[in-house]
Amino acid sequence: MKAKTALFVLLMVSFVCALSAQSAEELIAEGDALFEQMQDMETAQNVLAKYQEAMKIAENKYDAYWKIARIQYYIGEHKKDKKEKRTIFSQGVYWATKAIELEPEKPDGYYWQGVNNGKFGEVKGVLKSLSLVGPIKDAMNKIIELDRTYEDGGADRVLGRVYFKLPGIAGGSKDKSREHLEKSKELGPNDPVTRLYLAETLLKFDEVDQAREELEFILNMEEDDRWVAAVGECKADARELLKDKKFRK
Repeated sequence: MKAKTALFVLLMVSFVCALSAQSAEELIAEGDALFEQMQDMETAQNVLAKYQEAMKIAENKYDAYWKIARIQYYIGEHKKDKKEKRTIFSQGVYWATKAIELEPEKPDGYYWQGVNNGKFGEVKGVLKSLSLVGPIKDAMNKIIELDRTYEDGGADRVLGRVYFKLPGIAGGSKDKSREHLEKSKELGPNDPVTRLYLAETLLKFDEVDQAREELEFILNMEEDDRWVAAVGECKADARELLKDKKFRK
C-alpha cells in the first residue's frame, strides 16, 4: 500500500512538473517582452537567462542563438571594464556565428556577429582590429543581399559607422559613410542611432545645419517600443554632441 501511495505521489509530482515546465518558445517570448522594456542591467541579465534556458531545451536553437548575441551586445555596451567588454562581445560573436551555421540565409546572425565584432574592435582599438573589418563588411553585405531593410537599414548603418571610424589609410571614407547612413535613414527614418551617426558624419563635412536637424529630430522623438533604452541613450548622446564647438559658431 505504501509503495502504491509513493508511486502515485511520484507520478503526480512528475505530472505537475511537466505542466509547469515552460517551452522554449514561451521562454523566448518572455525574454523578448523584457527586452522591449529593458532600461537597466538587471533586466538585461534576466533577458539573457531566459534565452539561455530556451537554448537548452529548444529543438531549433536559431532564435535563442541570435537573441543571446543581441543581448550580449547590449550588456557589453553597458559594462565599464574593457576586458569584460571584450569577453562579452566575443561571446556575442560566438553565438551569432552559431546562428549563421544553422540558418545561413537569414540576416539575424550576420547582423549581430557584425555589430559585436565592431564593438570588440572599438574596445581593442581600431588599428589593432583591422583584421575584423573584412568580416564585418562581408556580414553587412550579406544582409544587404538578403534583406536590406533588416533592423531599419542596419547593415548600411554599420557600414556607415565602419567607414567613419576607419582612418583613410585603412580604407575609411567620410563619403562612403555618408552614402550608407543616408541609405539607412531612407530605410529606417525613425532610427535614432542612424541619425546620430549621420549627424557626426555631417559635421565632418562642416554641414552644421543639417547635423543639427538630425540631432533635434532625435531630441523630439517619442519612445520606441522595440527598445525603450535606445531612444533615451541617443537623446543623451545628441545633447552631448550639440556641445561641439561647431554648433556655437
